[in-house]
Amino acid sequence: MAVYKEGKTWRVIYRYTDWNGDRRQTQKRGFKTKREAQAWEREQLNKAGSDLDMTFGSFVERYTEDMKTRLKENTWATKEHIIRTKLVPYFGKLRMNAITAQQIIAWQNEMMNHKDEKGNAYSPVYLKTLNNQISAIFNHAVRYYNLRENPCKKAGGMGKKKNREMLFWTKAEYLKFAESMMDKPMSYYAFEMLYWCGIREGELLALTPADFDFEKGTVSISKTYNRLNSQDVITEPKTAKSNRVITMPQFLVDEIQDYLKMLYDVGEHDRMFPVTKSYLHREMDRGAKETGVQRIRIHDIRHSHVSLLIDMGFSATAIADRVGHESIDITYNYAHLFPSKQTEMAAKLNMERGN
Repeated sequence: MAVYKEGKTWRVIYRYTDWNGDRRQTQKRGFKTKREAQAWEREQLNKAGSDLDMTFGSFVERYTEDMKTRLKENTWATKEHIIRTKLVPYFGKLRMNAITAQQIIAWQNEMMNHKDEKGNAYSPVYLKTLNNQISAIFNHAVRYYNLRENPCKKAGGMGKKKNREMLFWTKAEYLKFAESMMDKPMSYYAFEMLYWCGIREGELLALTPADFDFEKGTVSISKTYNRLNSQDVITEPKTAKSNRVITMPQFLVDEIQDYLKMLYDVGEHDRMFPVTKSYLHREMDRGAKETGVQRIRIHDIRHSHVSLLIDMGFSATAIADRVGHESIDITYNYAHLFPSKQTEMAAKLNMERGN
């Protein structure tokens, strides 16, 4: 490296060897003082040698290089936004190996006390997401760059996993809502797929005619839709378990065939519901207002499907296969909806005691 004066400012030329063993050169101009130029020079040396005397901001660049290509585009976009807006502004100039649990606690308190222009605080679920992300960065430093410990472990967590109790519609409520959607075929058939198949909204919006086998009465779920940076993005579904084939009730098979006949010049691999998630949310608002049914989240329609199947007597394992969950998740998350077996258990234990 070398530091040069250019008129009233300073320039640094940085030469390094990349991961292929090739010699590279970069430079940075415009430093107001020699000290600033030398500080930037030292930071590049720390990064090149993976020295955790580097700043948090510099380590984030290394973390990005390590992780970005390993994650789905929409997953990384969420992480990047949190890092850029919630973490780097606070920790960016601090040295990675000097960040303490006390500083993490101070940041947590700032996040928990934050209010937007309307006076709303961050939700408990979002606070937990923020905490998970900063902890993930430090875990990465511990696992791969020899940081001695993760200060987030001493600081403890914030927020909680679930925002509120699970909401869902009864079948009667859904049918009332669905009737209000009939003036817009795309909306009606979209909500029919959501309610009677229990698919996620991203899975719905990625559906194409090729995903349906009308002879077998099935729909294959193999992708999900997101809108990122004003672009439509189709990726693999949320988890490996999410790849599944769902058998539809016959009335829904007939309805989707009718819907496809309404679409003009749709190709086998064109999206059948070429709208965004915000469109579905607006339609949910409209239907709830017109019918008087409670306004639930789009994702709560999935809960409604699961609760319907539980009420019909299906097992957690069978339901999990249909909705792309692990059976333990169904058992845990919907335990309060399954018929209680406590009385039957107690009676059998009483008989066992008498033998």
